Amino acid sequence: MKEYKKRIADELIQRKLRGKGAVLVEGPKWCGKTTTSEELSKSVLYMSKPDSLKQNMMLADINPSLLLEGEVPRLVDEWQIAPKLWDAVRYEVDHRNEEGQFILTGSAVPADSDAIQHTGTGRFAWVLMRPMSLFESGESNGSVRLTDLFNAPEQIAAINALDLKKIAFLVCRGGWPRATFLEDDIALEQAYDYYDAIINQDISRVDGIKRDIERVKTLMRSYARNQGAQVSNAMLKADMQANDVDSLDEDTVMSYVNALKKIFVIEDMPAWNPNLRSKTAIRTSDTRYYIDPSVAVAALGLDPNDLIGDLETFGLLFETMCVRDLRVYADALGGSVYHYRDKTGLECDAVIHLRNGSYGLIEIKLGGEESIEHGATTLKTLGNKVNTDKMKAPAFLMVLTAVGDYAYRREDGVYVVPVGCLRD
Repeated sequence: MKEYKKRIADELIQRKLRGKGAVLVEGPKWCGKTTTSEELSKSVLYMSKPDSLKQNMMLADINPSLLLEGEVPRLVDEWQIAPKLWDAVRYEVDHRNEEGQFILTGSAVPADSDAIQHTGTGRFAWVLMRPMSLFESGESNGSVRLTDLFNAPEQIAAINALDLKKIAFLVCRGGWPRATFLEDDIALEQAYDYYDAIINQDISRVDGIKRDIERVKTLMRSYARNQGAQVSNAMLKADMQANDVDSLDEDTVMSYVNALKKIFVIEDMPAWNPNLRSKTAIRTSDTRYYIDPSVAVAALGLDPNDLIGDLETFGLLFETMCVRDLRVYADALGGSVYHYRDKTGLECDAVIHLRNGSYGLIEIKLGGEESIEHGATTLKTLGNKVNTDKMKAPAFLMVLTAVGDYAYRREDGVYVVPVGCLRD
């Protein structure tokens, strides 16, 4: 019997099933969508199973309802290879008139969206599943809950067990569930295998357009170097053009970027637009991020020792890991994660905004008194710029760190929390 590590998405999917006839679970390959959905389902259709693929495709075309028969919730794994299943599921949901009928999983946006006639509004709910957070994989002790910080506790106290070497390893290994069961040296190879699959197959198979492997490599390296930055497509093009003998336009660059988004390798972060006391212009460009830091590590050809030897790069990729975890935790709270930057250069790494209007401001730092102090100053400066006559004051200010012996609340109210102590 294989071991299963519980996921934060477990409860999200179950909750969605109680209110909708079908739930679509999307996310990158190998992040655990099928395994989690199997845990929650009572019958399964594996669309891409080699022994049944040809028959499944034929039935999806001529009589898809047969594929949907079985105990519910019924899992339809990799549904996107037969997009007509979408409307068939929608039809069954309408006519059964009951919640919790189907779970659909997909590791890519369907290439043939023209085969889908109905959006699924009112019948489907969506869950984006990412690689594991440190709490899900067991590396964070979870002593500090993000949900509690929104209640602004007077004190927090937790002990951190992760040092800089361990954090470097976790950035390189990533949150791929299977890798968390492997020996360290073998676990580190998994991100490289994932990267190889992207450049050799997945980026071309997603929409049937053959893409140049070397261009994919240069784009992914550029993306890796610009984690947490608001770089334009023109800048990505310039990076790619430096190693490309042929002409290259921005439309081509965008086609490569969009292909990576369709297979959930890239998850850029939108800008946060608060009401400010001043008329300071806010930068609204998306911030570039991979869905997991290990993809950037593989694109750059790094290992944990390389990160220890280059703290600037380490800081960028650590930020990507923290953003991944914050997104997972925010989902559990019904929130979203944003980035703030204005024309004065004031920048906040992450803003978690909940549906009720509450929000928390977060700066991400490797650690050290000086960087923590700088992060706290940034948070307080931004907090003071918010017009609290038009929106709530921030629920909390937090410096999220890689290292540090403890999680604590400073005298000025700023929380300092090592990522190895945080959970949803």
